[in-house]
Amino acid sequence: MTVLSNLSPGQLGTIHAIHAEQALYQRLNALGFRIGKQITLIRRANFNGPLHVRIGGTDIILREIEAQRIQLQAV
Repeated sequence: MTVLSNLSPGQLGTIHAIHAEQALYQRLNALGFRIGKQITLIRRANFNGPLHVRIGGTDIILREIEAQRIQLQAV
């Protein structure tokens, strides 16, 4: 197990859990972050900037702190 923020660009993972307060959990869920979905890290900005991820055909930009709350299983 790892968290989304630990992936390197190009790596895949399957969402195992989301450890966030209710509001953030609902927001991530609305964006497509659901347990069992496969996620790819496309790129990360310099200096702990935002992460560009892809879930299915949707590209999403996440802050590092949000990415640390998404637990993944390596694929």
